[in-house]
Formats: sequence, C-alpha cells, structure tokens
Amino acid sequence: MGERTKWLVSTDWLAEHMKSPDVVVLDGSWYLPHMERDPVAEYKEGHIPGAIFFDIDAIADLSTDLPHMLPSAVQFSSAMRKMGIGDGQRIVIYDGMGLFSAARVWWTFRTMGVEDVFVLDGGLPKWKAEGRPLDDMPPAPSPRHFSSRLDHSAVRDFGDVLKAMDDDGIQIVDARPRERWQGLAPEPRPNVRSGRIPGSLSVPFLDLLDDDGCLKDVAALKSSFEEAGVDLSKPIITSCGSGATAAVLTFALDTIGHQKNSLYDGAWAEWGGKDDAPLATDA
Repeated sequence: MGERTKWLVSTDWLAEHMKSPDVVVLDGSWYLPHMERDPVAEYKEGHIPGAIFFDIDAIADLSTDLPHMLPSAVQFSSAMRKMGIGDGQRIVIYDGMGLFSAARVWWTFRTMGVEDVFVLDGGLPKWKAEGRPLDDMPPAPSPRHFSSRLDHSAVRDFGDVLKAMDDDGIQIVDARPRERWQGLAPEPRPNVRSGRIPGSLSVPFLDLLDDDGCLKDVAALKSSFEEAGVDLSKPIITSCGSGATAAVLTFALDTIGHQKNSLYDGAWAEWGGKDDAPLATDA
C-alpha cells in the first residue's frame, strides 16, 4: 500500500479504495493558534468524500490542562464506536497541511493497538492539487465495536523524560522549529518558558518533509536524523510543543526501521510550563 513506508497510502490508492466497506477515512486536521485556521470549519467546507472528522482536542484526556493528551483506552474505544470506526477496518488519516497532525492521529491509533492505520501521502493539499473530489456533507456512521489496548511503552511522562535526560543510552529528539529549541523564539502558548530539555537534539519536523508536504524517502530521513547527531542505534523519545509534531518524528523513525522509540505526551507545554523543570537555552 505504501510508496516509501508501509504506513503511507497514495492518493491514487485512496481514490481507488475509498468506497470499500472496510476503509474508513479520517480528517485529523489541527492547527497552532498563530496559523489562524479552523479545522472544523474547513472540514465542513470541503473534505474527502466519506471522511469523518477526528478532533484531537476532544478525543483526549480532558482531566488535564495540557493540550490533547492521550485518552484512556476505554475513553478512546467509546469515542471510536460513536464515530462508527470498528475493528477490522483500514483507517486512512489525512490533514490539511500534508503531514502535520495526521501523524499524531496515526500514533494514537497505533498506541491503542490498531495495526491497519495509514496516513495519506501529501494529505488534503495533494488531493486538492490533483483535482480530486471533495464533499461538504458529513457522513452518518452507525456505531461499531472497537477494541483498544494501550501500549504503555509508546508513551513517556515528565518523570520518564527527567530520568532519560541523564541517561546516555537514551536520546530525546525535539520536533519544534530550531529557534524555539534554541530558546531564541517565543513559545506560542502563554506562561511557557522558552528553551529545550537539556541534552535534547533538534530535528525540526519540516526537515523530514518535501516541499509538497510529502514524507522524504528513507535515505533522506536517515540523513536528517544523523546530521542532527542522532544515534539511530539508541532508543529515542520524541518531543515537540504539545505532542503533535513529535509524532511526525515517530512516524519517520518507524519508516526507517527504528522501533525503540516513544513519545513524550506532555511535551514542551508541560516541561516549559514547570518553573522547576531543568532548561537549556542559547539565549
């Protein structure tokens, strides 16, 4: 199904299979506040026919102030059943930027034990550029049975990252723009300090994408990590601003065969929001 990884499907493949009863398409679009884009409004205006909107801020642990934290397996299963997503379906996710928040949705399903989950290569921009059809009507799904099994090894919390910071055997890799990692640019969220987790390495997620929003090939992905000083033989914890684009790194690592990786779900929103969390900066 994939072109450069088993987790990607092409627009051609989706156009051919989108009406198959076992295929479900999800619009996983989400944007940072400064982007001034409304994913729900854009979905209502035009989405891939049959696509269901997946709101990462709503399908989340709502007991915390941190953004779109992973829900429990029970909460996730309940949400998927109501959306008409069931066991045995092939799930294809896209977003409105090419590859941005779709990777977070992919990671969520994978972390919940789902195997048949893929990302549309190039996302909605590529679909539109090719003149493919759009729809402004939301589907009316029927509830289906959905099973979740949370893989705890895929997720890291503040305490885990604090320990990893002093462990030479584990690397922390940050997906934010380099200026934010350096502490030279302000954070988009209020009351969050600028800087980075001490010892972390910088691989901005955009470095892993081609100009058209598609994932780079395996050789280029490896080069991006290695040029940043990442040792691909070691376990990796990915991080970012809120746990969304860290999943782009996780997606790329899986693409190049790196299996020993996990994602810091609280990310910089949590770390930078703690006054007592250690911090490094180039400022």
